[in-house]
Formats: sequence, C-alpha cells, structure tokens
Amino acid sequence: MSKHSIVRWIKIIGAYLLVAAVAALGWLWCALPEQVYLEPEQPLMLPRFGWVEPLRGHGSCNVASTRAAGSYQTTLALGGWLPVKTIRATVMQRPTVTVCGTPFGVKMFSEGALVVGFSEVHTAAGTVNPAKQAGLRLGDRVIRMGNTVTETNEQVHAALEAAAGAAVEVVYVRKGEQRQTTLLPVWDTQNAQWRAGMWVRDSSAGVGTLTFVDAQAGVFAGLGHPISDSDTGEQVALRSGEIVACQIVGCTGGTAGSPGELKGKFISDHALGRICINGENGVYGTVSTAIAGQQTELAFAQEVLPGAAEILTTTNDETPRSYRVYIEKVNDADPRRNMVLRVTDPALLAQTGGIVQGMSGSPILQNGRLVGAVTHVLVNDPTRGYGIFAQTMLEQAHSVPGTDAAA
Repeated sequence: MSKHSIVRWIKIIGAYLLVAAVAALGWLWCALPEQVYLEPEQPLMLPRFGWVEPLRGHGSCNVASTRAAGSYQTTLALGGWLPVKTIRATVMQRPTVTVCGTPFGVKMFSEGALVVGFSEVHTAAGTVNPAKQAGLRLGDRVIRMGNTVTETNEQVHAALEAAAGAAVEVVYVRKGEQRQTTLLPVWDTQNAQWRAGMWVRDSSAGVGTLTFVDAQAGVFAGLGHPISDSDTGEQVALRSGEIVACQIVGCTGGTAGSPGELKGKFISDHALGRICINGENGVYGTVSTAIAGQQTELAFAQEVLPGAAEILTTTNDETPRSYRVYIEKVNDADPRRNMVLRVTDPALLAQTGGIVQGMSGSPILQNGRLVGAVTHVLVNDPTRGYGIFAQTMLEQAHSVPGTDAAA
C-alpha cells in the first residue's frame, strides 16, 4: 500500500472516530440530568455515570462539597476535565414523606363537556348529524354554546333547547387550542327534543393508588400519570375533583396483550382531599384528613440505580403489602418514564400476573427510601412496567396552588 493510501485511510478513520466521539458526547449531554438535589455536605456524584464528575480547576463552580443550602450551577465533565454539561444543583434538607400504597377513589369534573361519541338524529327530512357537520370531533371540549357556558351535560341540553333550531355559535377546545364553529340543532322526531347528534361527558371516576402524602405541606400525590377519558383517551381538563376512601374487591390478572385490572369500590362519600392538578405525571391536591402510611426519606433522582427494589401496593381490601421488583433501567431524559421495572415476587405474579391497571401510583422503594411510583404496564409483558421519579412527583405536589410549599 502506498504512502498516499495510508494517509488517506488514516484521515478516513480519524473522521469516523471524530463523528463517533461527537455522537457519544451528544448522547451523554442528553442523558445527563438538568438538575440534581443534594443534602448539605453531600458530594455531587452520579452513580449511573461513574466517569462524570464536577469540573475541576481554578474558578470552576464545584458544589461537590457545598455546605450551605441554596441553588448553584456546576459543570459536569468527563474525568473532571472535559466539560460536557452545565446543570443546576440544589442543596436542601432531604425530604421525608408519608408513603401510602393504599387505593383511593377519584371523582373529577371536567372543564367543558367532552365529546365522547356521535349518533345520527332522526328528523322529518331524514337522518343528519349537526355536530359532525359543524366539524366537531371526538375529544373536543365544548365550553360554550351561544350564551350558555357548558360545563355539564344539562347545560348542553339547555343551550340546544334555547337555540330552538336556530344556528348557535359553539366554542370548543381541541388539543389545547380554543376554536369556534356554528352548529344548527335539529328536531329529533323520535325523542321530541332538539339534538346536536353528539354524546358528551362532564365527569370521570376511577380507582388508583396513592403514592405519598406530605403532611407538613398538606398535599398528596398519586397515579404518576394523568386521568384520561376512557372513550377518547384525552386527558381530562380538571374543573374540580376529590379523592375518597376505596376498597379493592377483585382483580383480573394481566396476560400478554391484555392488561389486567384491580376492581374497587368507593366506601365513603367523605372526601379525603381535593384534586388541584391532573398533570402529565399524576394527580395532586390538598388533604383534608390524616392518611395512614410510613414516614420515609425520599431518594434524589441521581441516587436511583438499577437493581433490587420493592413496591407497596394493595391487591385486596385496603391494606398495602410489599412485593419484590427489579429496576432494569433508569432514564433521566424522559420525564414520564424514568424507570423500567420487572415484578419478581412470586406472590404478586400469582395474584395479578404482574402490574395491572389500578396499581398506578404504587410507591417504589430502594435501600429504604422512596425512589418513585409505578405508572404504566407494558401491554405485551405484564410483568414489566414503567415508573416515575418520586423527586418529580414531590416537585409537582409542591406546586399545588394555595399551599405553603407553592408559596
């Protein structure tokens, strides 16, 4: 091989190595967290990224030995020398919460009437569907018809009666965007009333698992995912809601392709708390009565590691039990799917087949600390599911309006 060819191959290999190095640094930048929490005097270490540490050298803002509470910027570097990403480190006392794992019932009223179905209306001139003709779709939230605010099914009916066949302006929300259209109600000859040809829903109810209560702040956190409408899959826009005591009365086991489900019943009309947030990572609100559980320290997100863990969940009656799981993967990049976990406890596998609907919100504990909550089951493998960091849920719980934590 000639000297010219050797030089050419060296350049090509060098270019590929450079591209690979840039790609690796890009991946690392995305994988590293945007923010970490530390206790006073706790060194800044990222166990899942053993080769990454705060940048060394004169003038660097290194919070590895910070003693005062506060928020600081620090640059993470490979081996402490090659800068990769600047993040925020918050130094604070480690939070302690009341870990629950108990079932709770959810009652929610939506902001606007949610369109959940359509049906043809029989008129003297034939069958028509005014709602479809007006361009409405499944999942739209109708918030006003003419001069009537439509927060309930009854208000939608009243608006149609008031229009009495005249064209009415409809204001609705689709995927967060407010729109308007014109709808022409028709007379239903079979039911003798004015109709629009759409089915709407103004409320939702279900069963989930309470993750924790922060008694000092007076807030709760549960589910780890939003409450969505069963027909449309749309997240319910919260107008008001409450949580109540619930009892698990049965279970359908999960199998590949068919998620199982815990069956519960509300055992009291007395509200345990008020729902203030139906968010992407759970439901949150204020508590109005003491809720039982065990006082447990919270693990910061960077402390969560692949390995053995346990979940607290209730598969019968009202009493939670501890079951063994294994955290297979931890991910800082996805705010809603921070962990992949697998159920390893024979007792839970025998009862439910793994993770089932209704277990969302079940606390995940590792090394005696609360690390997260179960959120979803993998449909094709009910022994495995996703979890969210407890740190994320606590941040959201502390943003509940009107609480000392939010202030």
